[in-house]
Amino acid sequence: MTLPRMVLRNGIVLTLDRRLGSFPQADVLIEGSQIVAVGPWLEAVDAEEIDAGNMIVMPGFVDTHRHSWEGILRNIAADAPVTEYFANILGLLAPVYRPQDAYIGNLVTALGAIDAGVTTLLDWSHIQNTPEHSDAVIAALQEAGLRAVFGYGPPNTALADWWINSSLKHPHDITRIAAQYFSSRDQLLTLALAPRGPLFSTLEVSQHDWQLAREVGARISVHVGGSQPGQPNSLEALGRAGYLGPDTTYIHCVGLNATEWRMIADTGGTVSISCPVEMQMGIGMPPIQQALDHGLRPSLSVDVETSMTGDLFTQMRSVFALQRMLINERMSAGEEHVSPLLTTRDVLEFATIEGARACGLDDKVGTLVPGKEADLILLRADRINVFPINDPLGAVVMGMDTGNVDTVIIAGRIMKRHGQLVNVDLNRIRSLAYEARDYVVARSGFRRSGA
Repeated sequence: MTLPRMVLRNGIVLTLDRRLGSFPQADVLIEGSQIVAVGPWLEAVDAEEIDAGNMIVMPGFVDTHRHSWEGILRNIAADAPVTEYFANILGLLAPVYRPQDAYIGNLVTALGAIDAGVTTLLDWSHIQNTPEHSDAVIAALQEAGLRAVFGYGPPNTALADWWINSSLKHPHDITRIAAQYFSSRDQLLTLALAPRGPLFSTLEVSQHDWQLAREVGARISVHVGGSQPGQPNSLEALGRAGYLGPDTTYIHCVGLNATEWRMIADTGGTVSISCPVEMQMGIGMPPIQQALDHGLRPSLSVDVETSMTGDLFTQMRSVFALQRMLINERMSAGEEHVSPLLTTRDVLEFATIEGARACGLDDKVGTLVPGKEADLILLRADRINVFPINDPLGAVVMGMDTGNVDTVIIAGRIMKRHGQLVNVDLNRIRSLAYEARDYVVARSGFRRSGA
């Protein structure tokens, strides 16, 4: 299908490219799936004109870690600490999922992400109970039209299969999936391996998984944290064995020792922080400053919609407020030579170009520059929550929410317009979501609060 040529006219354009800069009023010209020009008064013969006046035009948000299959379990464990999450979500509910439950969970999450202005999502998919489950969640990502990295993770047929089981067998189906769905990088879906990693596996298993990921050309996205220096099943041990590299994103990173932080930085690794979940669920203090101190600019991620809203406005504000609180406390205590305070531009970059980098897609998305894919969002600047616009960066980070997301474009295709998802049968999706939720809850015996 040939995509139309389009031009976004007269928007406040935040390219988030340090060289190209921002424009108080400019146009963005799109041909097919790519951005071909950014600037004022662009000539655009035979292009569909989209009025971006009273809009902020910027790159779409990038979420670098979300367990998308949990879409039918939204807010089901809003008060739960991480121990209850493992016991109930992974221990009770996940094992009874059918492929169709995983499908609609992923579809609800993916469409919800688009609705919130997220154009790229790393789906950390630990619901590979059967090959049919894997096929179902990939089908949902394809149907949604989201740019996604499919993170092939372990099964959840029993809690031990994710938490304890150190079998070398679980990721082998990734070879089939890589050949069947990911033969080309020039597509919206790309592949990652989401291994248990050193938190939950032996060094032997982690080495096996890292080797397998590289054999099939997949990135690696792994939960890490809580290591002690010299611990045999740790990120440090994996690093000393020579397995860390620029193809790996490290999630949470709470409790890493200094050697592990240096290893991540020295090997070109990237970091994903889920600030609200880390604080709310008791995972630990989000290590924003530790990452910055080691020259690592983190990406942001929602993690679980069982406990947290699925937008990056919340993520940006949480990171911004927490880092500044910690630095302000140190300054108030008289400490000298403290680290700089984060700016709104910093956290907006965390939510866009740093996310793209963590997904291995920074050559394609994350900034609005000619030659990159046309993944962008139009945010309403005429709503009462933000006008008059005095600082566009500040308005996006501190003033806006999902209600400001007017238009979402992914690879040149309009996915949301005038505040509504395009060509989506929400009645069908809602019906499937409730049916799947009711089945999973009843089959598992889980008791919902307030139900």
